[in-house]
Amino acid sequence: MIDDIIVTRKIFERFSEEFSNSFEVDVAIAGAGPAGMTAARYLAKSGKKVVVFERKLSPGGGMWGGGMTFPIIVVQEGSKKILEEINVRLDRTEEGYYSADSIEACSKTCAAAIDNGAKIFNTISVEDVLIRDNKVNGFVINWSAVEIAGLHVDPLSIRAKYCIDATGHAAEVCRIVQKKVGRLNTPSGKIEEEKSMCAEIGEKTVVENTREVYPGLFVAGMAANAVYGAPRMGPIFGGMLLSGKKVAEEILEKID
Repeated sequence: MIDDIIVTRKIFERFSEEFSNSFEVDVAIAGAGPAGMTAARYLAKSGKKVVVFERKLSPGGGMWGGGMTFPIIVVQEGSKKILEEINVRLDRTEEGYYSADSIEACSKTCAAAIDNGAKIFNTISVEDVLIRDNKVNGFVINWSAVEIAGLHVDPLSIRAKYCIDATGHAAEVCRIVQKKVGRLNTPSGKIEEEKSMCAEIGEKTVVENTREVYPGLFVAGMAANAVYGAPRMGPIFGGMLLSGKKVAEEILEKID
């Protein structure tokens, strides 16, 4: 016999325990795309307490759709090891180019982050940041459904030693910080906005632009190119993976 109330109680009890255990963490990540999830995996594997907030129902970001919904992605020689570490099967298509099933890559990237200890919460949006002593030290979060419905419902707060904006093209957290403090660590002090597609440049700059954009706040993945005014790069994801690894390494060098 299945008791509906027992099912409800178990869901609520487990969620309550896991959510309350994520109020204070080492690193909080906004966005569960390939950069955010890769960063979460490396950080958690190094023993850091990591939480990821994804506004959509399914983590994985744009990598799910491959190229124009053909579920295939491409990575290059320098980044394929990141997928090989989590047992994603790669086919060598041409010299220096490797293809992968986008659904397999997304699934295993998410699973690997979880297996290493990162906690992912879906349907939660980051609507603001905590700032203390001129340093970002947490996120202000709310249910995505509240945001979509336009309801006036007060949010909750998560404290973190470091935060990562991995929200993709929108660079949502960086835009919030720019609005609140007036200046980011960019040449103009503002978000430079992403340029038209050019994979050759974009794949290089997405790694170069992965950095601390304001004290306590790092930017990674496509958000990094949006913030620093570099091109987008379409369904080649090597740079995104390398960006996630780089931001993890940079935070590990700074974190207590």
